Amino acid sequence: MAAPKKGRSASAQSKPGRALALILIAIVALTGGMFVSGHTTPRLGIDLAGGTSITLEAENEPGQPNAINKTNMDTAVSIMERRVNGLGVSEAEVQTQGDRNIIVNIPKGTDSEQAREQVGTTAKLYFRPVLTTEVSGTGATPSPSASPSGSPSAAPSDKGSDKEKATSSSSATPSSTPTSQGRAVTDALKADPTPSGSASSNASASPSESAGGGADDATAKLQAAYTALDCTKPAQRAKVGDGAKPSDPIVACGQNSQEQWQKYILGPAEVDGTDVDKAQAILDTQGAGGWKVTMDFTSQGAKKFADITGRLAKNQSPQNQFAIVLDGDVVSDPYVNQSITGGNAEISGSFTQEEAQGLANMLSYGALPLTFKEASVTTVTAALGGEQLDAGLIAGAIGLALVVIYLVAYYRGLSLIAIASLLVSAALTYVIMSLLGPAIGFALNLPAVCGAIVAIGITADSFIVYFERVRDEIREGRSLRPAVERAWPRARRTVLVSDFVSFLAAAVLFVVTVGKVQGFAFTLGLTTVLDVVVVFLFTKPLLTILARTKFFANGHSWSGLDPKRLGAKPPLRRTRRPAAPVDPKEA
Repeated sequence: MAAPKKGRSASAQSKPGRALALILIAIVALTGGMFVSGHTTPRLGIDLAGGTSITLEAENEPGQPNAINKTNMDTAVSIMERRVNGLGVSEAEVQTQGDRNIIVNIPKGTDSEQAREQVGTTAKLYFRPVLTTEVSGTGATPSPSASPSGSPSAAPSDKGSDKEKATSSSSATPSSTPTSQGRAVTDALKADPTPSGSASSNASASPSESAGGGADDATAKLQAAYTALDCTKPAQRAKVGDGAKPSDPIVACGQNSQEQWQKYILGPAEVDGTDVDKAQAILDTQGAGGWKVTMDFTSQGAKKFADITGRLAKNQSPQNQFAIVLDGDVVSDPYVNQSITGGNAEISGSFTQEEAQGLANMLSYGALPLTFKEASVTTVTAALGGEQLDAGLIAGAIGLALVVIYLVAYYRGLSLIAIASLLVSAALTYVIMSLLGPAIGFALNLPAVCGAIVAIGITADSFIVYFERVRDEIREGRSLRPAVERAWPRARRTVLVSDFVSFLAAAVLFVVTVGKVQGFAFTLGLTTVLDVVVVFLFTKPLLTILARTKFFANGHSWSGLDPKRLGAKPPLRRTRRPAAPVDPKEA
């Protein structure tokens, strides 16, 4: 029974090269991935790269004391991200802080005033009739006014015609058959499309009831804006609808089912987002299947929606569609073929679960009286960020130098193992941080740099624990190779317990905090995990290999393992009992 045990132990001790090869392959693979991705440096946070940090505080409006809740705050974050992305901003951060605050961090290179205006404005949701639409940015754009009366003014929307359809939530036979062809856009603008009591009762003020040439001028300007609009350009999309009133016809942009940018001329707003009482995404398991969005309207909203759908149902595509417009962006443009009454409706089509839930959230958010005020605006210049980064790097270099000096002075030859382990840990940390930037949006801010500096001491502490266990075994009179193996189980337990406590503290800090402090917690947790990897796959195998060399095995005075300097006990020796005297007579 003893022989197999010794054999397994000898086999395990004789192949430390496997662990070293494994960690070397991991480093090479991660480094290769870093260069292939093109992200060879960690992404810097706003405090290091410079930019603008905006803190917004949510406010309840009269009559709605419970509007501020997690669901509505998360939806507001989603809408603000859409707004910032509409400005063509990359690497912006939008996140909640506490129960009622939202932090918006916008990196340098962005018009901060425009960004503040975009994110600080309450989202506005409207239902507008579609007058004309076509794919944008694909070449020549025909003028809407050139469409003859009695024919559609532009190609039908792929999204509205083929994907999304608005119907009554209850089964019903269409109340009427479409009998009239689509109107020309010019005629549509000159007509009064607004029924009595609709959300746009003042629509006649623009341009439908303007006197004489005023209406023609307004229509001509709208047509010119539509012709010039290229929705594939973020700068143009960001300016769509600026300064327009709900009662004004507008040009707008949206994406169709083929993810192509579509441009629209939309009539005055007929239904306001506040007229939607509730919207939710539902999986249709009884009909054709798939996801759909159901809407419940307020009593006033139900009448408005019945009026607009009743009029649109008499037209042909695209003028039998209504656009759901959020902040000037068309998020959906379903068509109708009947008047939808009863105060509820559903939008069906080839929705994915994510698309249906996103549309339902936007419809619900449009009905919420949630507004924001600026609590604070902080501008960080790139120069200040560079100074902070330089100061952090200098502090890290000083801390690392002090650790190296201590290791060399106290552990001598063993310090080479510790320094090599620190370099491996630093390489892994740098590469992983560079890859996490594009992967999960991790940004290296100043607290994160502090976390990396603190990690130097945590990592060095693991090496010290193991080295001291080995030295204790040598003091007991054992030679180096047995000492390395006997010290490892006890050192391993101590390292794991210590790193678990550090990781638990980092995890708790990450969960209960927000913003920049999370950067410190994330870096601390990451480096703690890497410490375990390095100790198990690099430090211990390397010491096992070096223990076989004469320099360390013979206890050279500069090895850090000299038995005399450590006050080792003499090795235990077995004494033989003297042989009994032989009786001459017996001999």
